Amino acid sequence: MSGNKEGPPTTSQKHRDFVSEPMGNRSVRDVPGIGPAHGRTLEEKGMPRADQMLGDYLKRGRDQGQFQDNLKNTTGANAKHQRDAYNGMKEWTDNNM
Repeated sequence: MSGNKEGPPTTSQKHRDFVSEPMGNRSVRDVPGIGPAHGRTLEEKGMPRADQMLGDYLKRGRDQGQFQDNLKNTTGANAKHQRDAYNGMKEWTDNNM
């Protein structure tokens, strides 16, 4: 994932990077809306990789409400972070599946 020299990538940069690259064995922290704190929580709960989150997204039938509710209940993510993660998963699947 490419970043900028001023610090961590912005959500829009992170989103562009996420949706334009193969899923591979990427960290869940590469998912838009998932930063260090939420990533750590997901890792502790057994979801260290982005492809595992993708599986959860697909298991929930790509349903925005279910996906976002689960993310909120699992990590405490706010509405913006939930939406960013959902939009990243949606665009990635739209482009790759």
